[in-house]
Amino acid sequence: MNTRNKLQAVLFDVDGTLADTEQDGHRLAFNAAFQEFGLNWNWDIDLYGKLLQITGGKERILHYIENYVPALLDRNDLKEWIIGLHKAKTMYFESLMETGRIPLRPGVARLIQELRQEKVKLAIATTTTMENVIALLKSTLGEESIDWFDVIGAGDIVPKKKPAPDIYHWVLNQLKLTPQQCIAIEDSENGLRSALAANLTTLITVSSYTRSQDFNGAVAVLSDLGESFKPFTKIDGMTFNNQWVDYQMLNKMASITS
Repeated sequence: MNTRNKLQAVLFDVDGTLADTEQDGHRLAFNAAFQEFGLNWNWDIDLYGKLLQITGGKERILHYIENYVPALLDRNDLKEWIIGLHKAKTMYFESLMETGRIPLRPGVARLIQELRQEKVKLAIATTTTMENVIALLKSTLGEESIDWFDVIGAGDIVPKKKPAPDIYHWVLNQLKLTPQQCIAIEDSENGLRSALAANLTTLITVSSYTRSQDFNGAVAVLSDLGESFKPFTKIDGMTFNNQWVDYQMLNKMASITS
């Protein structure tokens, strides 16, 4: 193998990838914020699944207003009002994280520790806020885990959110690495399109809301990252006879697609 193409970094999405945060995390936080603001909105499980097609919390609120309560579009302070509503939602989400109710998905903690041992850089590329990222990492991996990641690209750090590739371009630039030296791990079609547009080899671990999405172009589609005591289920793609995702498997994926 050409050492120049050896895997140098793994870029993780957050919501649905590191943890299944959407249904019983973000959705509940949105509903709590709506209640605080005196709104009679309720994003049930099915509706929230549809709203997830819109990336970014503030963008999701605006999309909901446009399609369900268009009269609110006449507010002179709509943008500022949405920002305030989203800030309240973020506070509720952080509180949920602090209770430890949302664990990491199978294999995530193991893989992160293995990559650290192999001196592979860790990065995050997400549309969620930095506050949400920090809350999740602290509640699942501990206070020190923030420093394990060489780059964290989150929230509004780039103008266009997934499926645009902007966040991945930004993270790659910060890492000073080429796409061929990295792999992205995502759970959604929007995330896959974003990573592919940045020329990144992309591994998909489907989440509760994304199982039926189109993952054409992914190097593999799996149920999760797997553990030695509970192997992943292969849905599509190359797994090299592995039963759980490890450094060697990711390195093979990177070398084959380089």
